[in-house]
Amino acid sequence: MKYLGFLILSFFLCSPPALLSQTSNEELLDWDAGRRLTWADYKAKPDPGSDAAASTASVLAVSYSISSTGFTYRIECRFSKTRSWGLHKTDYILSHEQGHFDIAEIFARKLHKKLSEYQFNRRTYQKDLDKIYEEIVQGKDKMQNDYDRETNHSINKDKQAEWLQKIRLLLEEYKAYADY
Repeated sequence: MKYLGFLILSFFLCSPPALLSQTSNEELLDWDAGRRLTWADYKAKPDPGSDAAASTASVLAVSYSISSTGFTYRIECRFSKTRSWGLHKTDYILSHEQGHFDIAEIFARKLHKKLSEYQFNRRTYQKDLDKIYEEIVQGKDKMQNDYDRETNHSINKDKQAEWLQKIRLLLEEYKAYADY
């Protein structure tokens, strides 16, 4: 299968080329509803210049191929063990970090929904897919920023609880698109 496109959404302190070069399953962890992140997953050294208690690095990628009948695609939502770190390793902070990874999964599902609804047009597909990608990136960036801003990076416990509930509801709302 010839790949004609590869789109990357990256979260937090990750550079896409560094993430793409990681091919080992020991370095990348697929999002899985049955598996929560643990502090053992965080392999990077804390950033001494950061005020953050932890950093979760994840990547949302889509690759697609074009054929005479249309296109096929593959979406991945993965956690980078070697780019993620924790300084203050509490269950509470880990729950906040899991929220960031779950937001990435929400946008993987939203991307799957948009791509599954897309009516392939051979003349405009590249522009169309770029537009879908941009909408996903903008939505993801806004939600990640809103999550940290409104919870004050998890310091506001009431808002943190509200956000975790909101994230759970969105995962449920897009459950039909979890089969990417």
